[in-house]
Amino acid sequence: QVQLVESGGGLVQAGGSLRLSCVASGSSLSRYAMGWYRRAPGKQRELVARIISDGTTNYADSMKGRFTISRDNAKNTVYLQMSSLKPEDTAVYFCNALISTMWGPREYWGQGTQVTVSS
Repeated sequence: QVQLVESGGGLVQAGGSLRLSCVASGSSLSRYAMGWYRRAPGKQRELVARIISDGTTNYADSMKGRFTISRDNAKNTVYLQMSSLKPEDTAVYFCNALISTMWGPREYWGQGTQVTVSS
């Protein structure tokens, strides 16, 4: 069982930056694909960025060049550095951990952290 706890959200002005952290406990994250998702008011949850165990990353098109996902396996932590924030980035941001096992995929979610970008 993996527990994920996000932090770093808050209120920021448009054009500003925030860094979100996701700390895991219960298992090493080194073999997991880690992702950040977000859910804006009235919208469905969407992928923000993902990083797999070998460090390969991918981003949603609207986040490319503004957001950077990284991981520190020694600290069992995944980060999302967000810059040039826009009001439309306002959402609850969730951390996700995914691993394939012989019993099938296992997926875990954090409780989310609110990011609010004011214009």
